[in-house]
Amino acid sequence: MSSRWPIVPVAEVLTEYREYIDAPEARLYPKLSVKLYGRGVTLDTPADGATLRMKRHQIAKCGQVILSEIWGKKGAIGIVPKQGDGALCTSHFFLFDVNTERVHPGWLQAIFRANYLEPQLDVQAFGTTGYAAVRPQNLLAAKISLPPLPEQRRIVTRIEELASKIEEARQLHHQTVVESEAILPSAAIELFNSISNAPRLPIESVAEVRGGIQKGPHRAPGANPVRYLTVAHVQRNHISLSDPRFFEVNPEELNRWRLEAGDVLIIEGNGSPEQIGRTALFRGEIRDCVHQNHVIRIRPNREVIDPEFLNSYLNGPLGQDEVHSRSRTTSGLRNLSIGRIKEIALPVPSLDEQHRILTHLATMREKLDELKRLQAETAAELDALLPSILDKAFKGEL
Repeated sequence: MSSRWPIVPVAEVLTEYREYIDAPEARLYPKLSVKLYGRGVTLDTPADGATLRMKRHQIAKCGQVILSEIWGKKGAIGIVPKQGDGALCTSHFFLFDVNTERVHPGWLQAIFRANYLEPQLDVQAFGTTGYAAVRPQNLLAAKISLPPLPEQRRIVTRIEELASKIEEARQLHHQTVVESEAILPSAAIELFNSISNAPRLPIESVAEVRGGIQKGPHRAPGANPVRYLTVAHVQRNHISLSDPRFFEVNPEELNRWRLEAGDVLIIEGNGSPEQIGRTALFRGEIRDCVHQNHVIRIRPNREVIDPEFLNSYLNGPLGQDEVHSRSRTTSGLRNLSIGRIKEIALPVPSLDEQHRILTHLATMREKLDELKRLQAETAAELDALLPSILDKAFKGEL
């Protein structure tokens, strides 16, 4: 912090609040959550005073400073918001009154937001590694820079102005991200509508559709463990390789159920309507791999339909509409049987036309990937702006 201003202990601006209640009333109390790394104080799930085992509590007041005993060393400190007035605080939190004749609450908020006290509190915390406690005396002994009150007000006003502009930029950035996410589905609709004159054929006429292996005690891996894919592994447009699972599968069964590069996998059921019938193209990521019965395999006839084309259509807006229209709801779970999947109709133009569409989609994805990369850079730059502003403020450069 700037050497232009006095460096004082926090005890000059805060006083520990020592009023307690011995037993909460039988009613709901607001409860506070103090975020790590100076990210502020928010409301948590309300607490019922009648069910609390711990009886000795404090009642927070709006504008007080609250410190987490356990996580204060990681910047869990902030100011109680208006909606936190009357919140119940256990003995694992400490409250402090603010001397507003010496310090502007916004100046303290900026210090907490910048997490400037973490290094000092981390050094002073004591106890075991997993439970290094911060006590009130540790906070009160920490040092802060304290400009004259008028200067604090000026700086706080400037910080708030700049923070407001950053938030406006965040909202605009979020809007562009949302809009960019809609570009590819819109392009897919346009491309597939361009082949509306192509023959519409049921999947069973252009691909083999087969179910997978049902789980059971006899499938516990033994002499012939084989990796299998579950619903969780078949994400939209990609196969997750995490959390490997294994079935006992003999060589004859493996020949029947082994996945091949180019197989399109579709999930038959999901509690979420948006996820029913999501598909992914298996590209041979795992050698000697099978699939569970809740994952259905579609093996395209490559002389008629490109696997990439089939997967792109089924995962696109038009294909998903077709999938959802054939799913049924039983006790809230949407599902697709093998028979319903076979009946799904799709346009099947020539292979040359399929490849043209796939090329357009691939080009669009490349451009969107580049746009997302730039958007991520912009987001990182926005995230760095406020810490930079706070740093300048404490150096007396704002």
